[in-house]
Formats: sequence, C-alpha cells, structure tokens
Amino acid sequence: MKNKDRVLIFDTTLRDGEQAPGASMNVAEKLEIAYVLEQLKVDIIEAGFPVISEGDFNSVKTVAKHIKGSTICGLARSIKKDIDAAHEALKQAKKKRVHVFLATSKIHMQHKLKKNPDEILKMAVDSVKYAKKKVDDIEFSPEDASRTDRDFLFRILEEVIKAGATTVNIPDTVGYSMPLEYSGLITDIRNNVPNINKAVISVHCHDDLGVAVANSLTAVHNGARQVECTVNGIGERAGNASMEEIVMALRTRPDIYGCTTRIKTEEICRASRLVSKYTGFAVAPNKAIVGHNAFRHEAGIHQDGILKERSTYEIMSPADVGFVGTGLVLGKHSGRHAFKDRLKILGIQLKKEELDRAFDRFKRVADKKKNVFDEDLIAIVEDEVKTFKKTWDLISLEAHSGTEREANVSVILKSKGKQYSKISSGDGPVNACYKAIDSVTKIKGELLDYAIQSVTRGKDALGEVTIKVKMKGKKVVAHGTSTDILEASAKAYINAVNKILT
Repeated sequence: MKNKDRVLIFDTTLRDGEQAPGASMNVAEKLEIAYVLEQLKVDIIEAGFPVISEGDFNSVKTVAKHIKGSTICGLARSIKKDIDAAHEALKQAKKKRVHVFLATSKIHMQHKLKKNPDEILKMAVDSVKYAKKKVDDIEFSPEDASRTDRDFLFRILEEVIKAGATTVNIPDTVGYSMPLEYSGLITDIRNNVPNINKAVISVHCHDDLGVAVANSLTAVHNGARQVECTVNGIGERAGNASMEEIVMALRTRPDIYGCTTRIKTEEICRASRLVSKYTGFAVAPNKAIVGHNAFRHEAGIHQDGILKERSTYEIMSPADVGFVGTGLVLGKHSGRHAFKDRLKILGIQLKKEELDRAFDRFKRVADKKKNVFDEDLIAIVEDEVKTFKKTWDLISLEAHSGTEREANVSVILKSKGKQYSKISSGDGPVNACYKAIDSVTKIKGELLDYAIQSVTRGKDALGEVTIKVKMKGKKVVAHGTSTDILEASAKAYINAVNKILT
C-alpha cells in the first residue's frame, strides 16, 4: 500500500452538473447547494462559467462572496475576455481559482477550432500567463486529453506548467477511455512531463461508457491527486464521476488507494437530496451510496446476516453518509420542542419564522398520517422553507372526476391578503387544476415533465411531485408534497409560478 496522502475533491455540480439538460438552477438554489458543499468540506467548488451569461456571472459572484471554507473556481476558455470575466466574478472570494481550458485532440483542433498544434500551444501558454497575472491559483485543462496525441499532450502540459499552471487536469471529455488505458495515461504523464512535480494532476471523467468512477479511481492509484466530480454524478450527457462514490471508495478501501479526503461524509445524503430537489433529477433507488435502497435489505438471508452482524452485508455504515432511516419519530400529539429537537438530530437548523411554518405544516400532516417519519420531516422542511418569495399560496382545492366524466377542479389562491377562486375543467384533475391556477395567476405554463414518488412507505405516505414547467420563456423545476397527490401537484405548480415571479 502507498503512503497515505490527500486527494483534493473538486466539485463541479454548479458548473458541469448544471449543464445537464433541464438542470438549470437559480442563484439562490446554487448558493444553498454551495453552502452544503462547504459543509461537506469540498476543497474546490467550480461555481460556474462566468462569461457565458449574466446569470452564471452572478452565480459565481454570489458564491464567491459567501463561501469562505472552499476555494471558488470560475471556468474560462483560453481567451482574455473569459479570463477577465472569471477574475471579476471571483474578486470577493477568500480563496479563488481560474480554470482555463483549450481543446487539444486532433479531432477538436481540426473540426472545432480549425487551428494547428503550434497555434494551440501558443494560445494555451498565453492564456495561462495572462490568468497568472490576475490569480495565483491557475488550473489548465487540455480538453479531450484522453484522445490527444500523447507527445503533444506531454509538450503542452510542460509548457503551461512553466507558464504558471498549478494544477493540470486530464479530461476524458467524451467518456471514451477505459480504466487500464486511462491509468496508463496518468503514468505516462508522470514519466514524460519533466516538471510535472510542480503541479497537481487532476482528472475529470465522463460516464458515457459507465466507467467515470473507475477511471477516476485508477487515476488516483497512479498518482492523480485531484478528482473532479459532481453530486449524484450529474452532468453533460451521461454525467460525471459521482462525488459520493469516489469519496466512499477511497474511505472504504484504504488498503488499495492509501489516500484520504477531507470530506465530511455524514453530509453526503443531504447534499444528494438537495441537488436532486433543485435539478429535478430523481436518484435511482439502486444508486450506490445515496439510493433509497443502498442500505436496505429484503432477502431473508441478508436480513438474518444483518441482524447478527451488519458487516456481513454492509461494507460501510449508513450513518457514515448521513443515510436517514424510516424510524418512527413523531405523531400528532408531539409538541414544538420535540419537533425542533428531531430536526436538530437530522442536522436541520431553521430560523424562528421558518420553524413556525414547518411546525404548522407538520401538525397538518400529522393529522392525516398516523406515523410521521424522518423522511417526512425532511420533505416538510424542504417544501416550506423556500429560496424564493411566495407571491401565491394555495388555500384550498376541490376536485370532481371519474372514468365517465370530465374532471372539474375548484381552487382558491391567496396573494397579498386577497383570495381568488376559479373552477376549470380538463383532461384529468391535474390538467384541470393547472388550468385554474393559470387563470387566477394570469401566467400560463407549459408542463414539460411530471414525476411523483412517495417520500415514505405505506398507504398514508407523503407524495412528492416534481415538475418542470416553461413559463414566460423560462424553464423551472418545482416541488410539492402532501398526502393528497392533487394537492402536491397544485403546490408544485404554484411554487413554479412563484419562482418565475421571483
């Protein structure tokens, strides 16, 4: 086993993760995720690509202003205006990094950039030198490195390190490489770049062939000391290497990797749920580490083994990743103190007005449900504590539908102290409900996606509805929870309206 040393975790959920189709987040949502990443003790947070839009610039600027425990990184192409934008957005960061990239593979140079290798080399060196005048911490990525001619790759890495790059990233941009091949690439870089000891080797792997995590881990085994990854593995196309899988593999198998991270693993599940909530991407039940079934056992042989000794069928403790079980905790007779105490145990701290709203909602849910589980409490808090202003509130709704009749839904909404009502019909109660809300709010939405899942088990389980809606030319993801699915659907749609208005 190699001597233990540290692997830096570079989280790009807010940049590459958000590039996944349909995963756009607003500034408040990005900041909330950044706070959780900071609590996770992520080393570097890549907060966005400042030059591409005003929204991305403001997101990076906001994260840079508020997050002090992690290095904040902004992405830039190898051109001055990109580097200037990244530098400007990062000005208030306590620790800052500019991440410069430029494609180096033959296919990219010929068809995308239409430049020869010498021109590419000059652009790379000039951009790193320019960025170095503004920020000390510079990372350079030769895009599509895994398909780049090796001699040219060695040459460009040597020159950008001379120019001031402190981290060199080796992206498997299109997820083409295989573990044995990729590990060999890292070894060859260590053996053929004379000044490689002056920079940290980083890896950024995509999951097009399902081996992003395997490629990243084999790179660590061969000397890489930074891994670029995302929460839940979200990202372009099939996604990126999954942060939680990388971290827990290193933690669980020190006999192979001999490396540590500084990640506070107990925050992993909370980060996973928050990213899922704001992107609208549900986590598969069988997803490693954070999936709903990751620590649940149904087979009789497995249950017998777990009851006798957990290590028979579990290689890590659920508590190590903050996995929440389904133990009964509260009921309709529980008071505010017990509610607040249970939230504290779950790692949730609320301001007084947030606690008041969440407790009122808990009492309403407890009147409908016999048992209130930890997952219910988390869903209640997430549904009540918003990152946007609540312009509209649902007061009540009533539905009439059947197999032989058109659905009719009556809604009463409240805004600025006044109540408004509307009855609409449609192809099913959800369609009718959304038509009624459109009529009251005067904002017409186009439903792009609708998903429902139970928060806990049982006939009285809370249902969580996640929708993607296009309103006023913008796409938003919104959620709603209730023991009544139509009510959850209405809440999700109203939350989408409120997001658009905010």
